Amino acid sequence: MSGCRKRCKREILKFAQYLLRLITGSLHTDTVEDEMEMATVRHRPEALELLEAQSKFTKKELQILYRGFKNECPSGVVNEETFKEIYSQFFPQGDSTTYAHFLFNAFDTDHNGSVSFEDFVMGLSILLRGTVQEKLNWAFNLYDINKDGYITKEEMLDIMKAIYDMMGKCTYPVLKEDAPRQHVETFFQKMDKNKDGVVTIDEFIESCQKDENIMRSMQLFENVI
Repeated sequence: MSGCRKRCKREILKFAQYLLRLITGSLHTDTVEDEMEMATVRHRPEALELLEAQSKFTKKELQILYRGFKNECPSGVVNEETFKEIYSQFFPQGDSTTYAHFLFNAFDTDHNGSVSFEDFVMGLSILLRGTVQEKLNWAFNLYDINKDGYITKEEMLDIMKAIYDMMGKCTYPVLKEDAPRQHVETFFQKMDKNKDGVVTIDEFIESCQKDENIMRSMQLFENVI
């Protein structure tokens, strides 16, 4: 199992490095050139001053981040298929399609079928520099597939199956076939405080804050920038 965990962690770190490459990878920060380029793409981001106020990035960081985003996505937006293709590069040993779908929906906050630069910045701002509360809210939104304010066992099972599929050879055949369901049962025993069959945002946050492993895992991206 230790070998599997190490391989899985390496893949997650690759994704962190990809985010780092978007931000710092051989990018120039000429402001005039940036403004000229912004005028030529199909989707023009909001004023950097507004994004700077809304996110935890400086204007200079946003300029660099925009250049990296545009290099990867020349149209200025990412659709779900492109997002899945990018994400699949980091988990070649498994099928990341379903998990990438859930992750895409978490970034696509206005649910218009595409992730804009603004969507990307706000999600990244939370993941990299958000408070514990902000990160947990973001994670809850990821697990709350139908966005009704509750996590059901069915939703959590869909998420867990997607994660196990994504890890592929990293988990199978080491783990039993019913491992996702067992994981869900453990999740609900820990988090469903009033035993009503669903987990609310308050139950989720309270339980996570008491779990040392969860709190440590939330620090994974903190040193990316």
